[in-house]
Amino acid sequence: MSSAIGIMTMTLYLGFGVLAISQLMAMIRLVKGPDTGDRILALDTMVLNSIGLIVLLGIAQGTRVYFEVTLIIAMLGFVSTVALARFILRGDIIE
Repeated sequence: MSSAIGIMTMTLYLGFGVLAISQLMAMIRLVKGPDTGDRILALDTMVLNSIGLIVLLGIAQGTRVYFEVTLIIAMLGFVSTVALARFILRGDIIE
């Protein structure tokens, strides 16, 4: 039973590391993006990465509160992506 807990802990740390690297790569794309579409995609990727990090934190701490937070962040991320896409289609954002 002890080896299963060790494997779970190692997997959680690996997940934290992979998502943190992915978050940093999305931040770089957000800053360096050649056009607005790439920046919006990077922002949406950052929302998904933060959701993943919060879920892993909830699993690591064994609480359910973090899962409710991820639902709220997911809804806000979806609405913000749709709003930015509409602004681009209307021509309000100038590249």
